[in-house]
Amino acid sequence: MTHQANPDRYNSMPYRRCGNSGLKLPAISLGLWQNFGFGSVFANAEEMCRTAFDLGITHFDLANNYGHPYNGSAEENFGKILDRGLRAYRDELCISTKAGYEMWDGPYGDKHGSRKYLIASLDQSLRRMKLDYVDIFYHHVFDPDTPMEETALELDQIVRSGKALYVGISNYNQEQTRQMQAILRELRTPFIVNQPSYSMLNRWVEDDHLDTYCKENGIGLAVFSPLYQGFLTDRYLHGIPADSRIGKGNTWIAEQLTEEMLRRLHRLNDIAQSRGQSLSQMAIAWLLHNEAVATVLVGASRPEQIVNNVGALAHLDFSPEELARIEDALR
Repeated sequence: MTHQANPDRYNSMPYRRCGNSGLKLPAISLGLWQNFGFGSVFANAEEMCRTAFDLGITHFDLANNYGHPYNGSAEENFGKILDRGLRAYRDELCISTKAGYEMWDGPYGDKHGSRKYLIASLDQSLRRMKLDYVDIFYHHVFDPDTPMEETALELDQIVRSGKALYVGISNYNQEQTRQMQAILRELRTPFIVNQPSYSMLNRWVEDDHLDTYCKENGIGLAVFSPLYQGFLTDRYLHGIPADSRIGKGNTWIAEQLTEEMLRRLHRLNDIAQSRGQSLSQMAIAWLLHNEAVATVLVGASRPEQIVNNVGALAHLDFSPEELARIEDALR
């Protein structure tokens, strides 16, 4: 099967340099954590990937355990999507995957940063997606039980083996990032990115000064959960829809949807409307206002959400007054 990509796909998407590297990432990337693995509608997953690419989204972000409870099923489905037309555009795609959380039975597939786990996991990921290499390979979560030198040396070997072009880390705080960079800098490994959670409602990277450190030290931020599990959309402004994450009972943040939170969301929505944006569009634009952010990873359950999110790029500037109003609304 062939896919004829939109010939105008690169006309409006801005591409931002990832740290001090030569790699540019689209301002918005597609994360395949939810709705691409086991139990998902394949046709919908395929249409979301094609829609993203047609909008200039070249970066597709996966992990070995995406698709729970059938770990790896998101990568398997993405491999099939590549086979059905997108593989012809491989050199136009930036594909990333991660390893670090529980993946298979036994001591070697548990939460890990060990040499054995990382090598085995990446080999499995490449087989599932039928790729010779990924563009970025991440250690998914800091492992206090494995010496950081072991994890760093393995990330370096993965690049030297040709199985990844660049490496990154995810869910590492500033001090852990500092330690990892010191080792990888000595090894001259192309370590270019940290992937933390970050949103208007989750600003730990600012409190930790992770964003400042990364900007000053040539590391890009690829931020996930920009809409805080759907809070920063219009989904919960007028009740809890049955088909929402909270409505389905499959999210851990239902208890946070308090009256105080709803007042905050309504105030933010008013600011977004005054900017001519949806709440989700403003939330994405606000993240891209942080110069440390290379790309915002969005999730989606249908193609229309991707189109709406990309609409954030039409208005990225904020006046000082708007920023002050947002800060006041978040208090």
